[in-house]
Amino acid sequence: MLTRKQHDLLLFIHDKLENSGVSPSFEEMKEAMKLKSKSGIHRLVTGLEERGFIRRLAHRARALEVLRLPDSAVPIRGGVGATAARPSAPRNRMMPRAIEGGASGPMSGTPVNVNPYNARDIVTLPLYGRIAAGTPIEALRDMSTQIDVPIGLLGNGDHYALEVAGDSMIDAGIMDGDTVIIQRSDNAENGTVVVALVDDQEVTLKRLRRKGNSVALEAANPAYETRIFGPDRVKVQGRLVGLLRRY
Repeated sequence: MLTRKQHDLLLFIHDKLENSGVSPSFEEMKEAMKLKSKSGIHRLVTGLEERGFIRRLAHRARALEVLRLPDSAVPIRGGVGATAARPSAPRNRMMPRAIEGGASGPMSGTPVNVNPYNARDIVTLPLYGRIAAGTPIEALRDMSTQIDVPIGLLGNGDHYALEVAGDSMIDAGIMDGDTVIIQRSDNAENGTVVVALVDDQEVTLKRLRRKGNSVALEAANPAYETRIFGPDRVKVQGRLVGLLRRY
């Protein structure tokens, strides 16, 4: 996933390459991002590189290549200076801008089985309703609403989308009103952001932690306390693999 700073830095690098053909220096990036040290830029660049948005060119000082942009999640054809190909989407469907992507979920309905190799296609997913990133609420299973998603955000398996309500995951880059893409799964590793069903009636988006016979649902906002449950009270309904945001 991309944090806000990673997203802004990626666009800054892309604009610099488009306008001058030369990668910005770390000093220029530091000033543009309003950071106090270059170490923060190194972390942001490394994060973008690990997520496949940029790559460093060997044997060339400060040379970066933008591989894809966050508003398309589609590889840029031809490398630096090329325009990202944006797939067309059917009219009358919600098509937010992709900010964060992932790779690698579950509720009743008709999820989509994804072929990960058609990287420029658009996939229609069911948008089930609002999920709490704060106080848990019951997720709405409204099958009449769908959302178009670039297939590059998805991995193998079935996926569905949920709209986020609340601010308890803001430090993980998940804001109120965002649309999260969930991979259908009934298990997840410690530290994974999951859709969790509590006591078979409340659904919430939290980071999962297991220790012994306890299950913790951890917020990414210090204003919210971590909730601890017994092992039979929490069921994983999917794990976060992508995020869409409309501006």
